[in-house]
Amino acid sequence: MEAHLNEHAIVKMCQVLRVSTSGYYKWIKQQSSPPSEKEKYRAEIQQKISKSFHESFGTYGSPRVHADLIDWGYTISLKTVARIMHEMGLKATQKEKFVVTTDSDHDLNVYPNILNRQFKVKEPNRVWVTDITYIWTLEGWVYLASVMDLFSRKIVGWSLSDHMRKELVIQAMNMAIIQRQPGKELIHHSDRGSQYCSHDYIDILKEKEMNISMSKKGDPYDNACIESFHATIKKDLIYRRRFKTRGEAIKAVNYYISSFYNERRKHSTLGNSSPNQFERNHQVNESEKIS
Repeated sequence: MEAHLNEHAIVKMCQVLRVSTSGYYKWIKQQSSPPSEKEKYRAEIQQKISKSFHESFGTYGSPRVHADLIDWGYTISLKTVARIMHEMGLKATQKEKFVVTTDSDHDLNVYPNILNRQFKVKEPNRVWVTDITYIWTLEGWVYLASVMDLFSRKIVGWSLSDHMRKELVIQAMNMAIIQRQPGKELIHHSDRGSQYCSHDYIDILKEKEMNISMSKKGDPYDNACIESFHATIKKDLIYRRRFKTRGEAIKAVNYYISSFYNERRKHSTLGNSSPNQFERNHQVNESEKIS
């Protein structure tokens, strides 16, 4: 291109494009020169940042993206990652505020709050928390009941359906029991919703000799961790998609929980580990203590 332009034409073109002639010549030189090692490394870092950000459904900010890069063997500062993300226009979406969705207007027996917001747990299968949330589709509502192990924030049981009757939470709890095989004295914490107070559900908890704990009426912060998970799945997945059918929503949620949230999503409270990785690390540490 340069060979076909005289000096006057180049100056005129640069004026139209609002760039300096020195900048133009620098750009021409860059086009004809192979990229430097520094440029190659920066392009690689940008690609990895993009990979981390988009695999997180666009939810990772610079701390979690930085943690991914460190896991992948790169030596880079958090400040540099934040700057590159800003240049690339990558910004994590913000969490939604808590919304009270519990119907506790019933005559069933309720239990005191023995968990009392003690959310730090040292071993798995000591405290499970559970709740229900809602997902809109063009066919109508889908309801998600989730059971979380507070130790690792892992979702150990979940169930989805077009209703929110007691069978929904029973299926989620049965999944958790089958997968985890908990011992006695596990604390089970929920809100005072009629599903969790139903005789059939309470019978399952008593059969497994669980200690039953329930939030105070109308206080979502008594069950903040599972409320936070439901806010996270809405921010990460539900609010980003328009589900045409219930089946489409159920498939997406199942994949999100099993393949992304439990296995890949980093938690600052877990030292930027995913729930599964946190539990694997715990198992290794316990094995080393025994040996």
